[in-house]
Amino acid sequence: MRLRCAVLDDYQGVATEVADWSPLDGRVDVVTFREHLGGEDALAAALADFDIVVTLRERVPFPGTLISRLPRLKLLIASGMRNSVIDYAAAQAHGVTVCGTASSSTPPVELTWALLLGLARGIVEESGALRSGGPWQSTLGADLHGRRLGLLGLGKIGSRVAAVGLAFGMRVSAWSPHLTGERAEEVGVELAASKEALLADSDFVSVHLALGDRSRKLLGAPELALMKPTAYLVNTSRAAIVDQDALLDALRTGRIAGAAVDVYDTEPLPAGHPLRTAPNLLATPHLGYVSRANYRTYFGQAVENIEAYLEGAPLRRLP
Repeated sequence: MRLRCAVLDDYQGVATEVADWSPLDGRVDVVTFREHLGGEDALAAALADFDIVVTLRERVPFPGTLISRLPRLKLLIASGMRNSVIDYAAAQAHGVTVCGTASSSTPPVELTWALLLGLARGIVEESGALRSGGPWQSTLGADLHGRRLGLLGLGKIGSRVAAVGLAFGMRVSAWSPHLTGERAEEVGVELAASKEALLADSDFVSVHLALGDRSRKLLGAPELALMKPTAYLVNTSRAAIVDQDALLDALRTGRIAGAAVDVYDTEPLPAGHPLRTAPNLLATPHLGYVSRANYRTYFGQAVENIEAYLEGAPLRRLP
């Protein structure tokens, strides 16, 4: 009997184009969902007749309550090799195999710099004005050369962001709870004395930390109040690291010059969400890992995982 596979959140409609799904011909019927299925009831209803589900990163939670409502589900594939929104114990209890794929080959370093540069030079405002017949020049760009770039986190992504900042002639410093002077020196940046010192000294602050108990709401109203009124904040990491209400207040009151975000507490962002109309905010719809190369890896390895499962030898099992 042919199995049915659901591919979730295929917003661009490219899941079956960027990878070769032909090895599954005759054995698996693939159905893609271009609209986000919000809420457990909607997911349970839409996925009730599927044996396999492919989901991107942590966009859709799979708690035990949902898994128990999917009696046909036998294989769940998530992109990446870490996922905090899948109940692995419940999956095992219900006989569901969980597999991952290789992590991104192009992490959101490029998007971080696209957002930072867009903020610094008013790209969106100036382009919009030019195309709509608005004023010729209305913003005054913020310089990067000689300015301080403060990085919260200096791991795989943070260190690559640092390299670009150094190439721009910026003074780069970094802080994280366990960052050492040796690691900072290895990357060629300064070790900030504290989180507070980094925030107070930086002209641009970029977040590159993993989300955990210690980093959740790491930047709240007291921390944002330490930043210069001319400083900018960029978050392409995890939404919960920055207190959303505190950020909105800082933008509305002009406490900081601006911010750019690619991640949100609720995704997709609801139509009436205040972040959609916040002043001095450059916002993108979680594009950090959305690239052709990454999708080719994610969906190509999803096909490999399905093939391996059908052969009785699952690949890249999680956790």
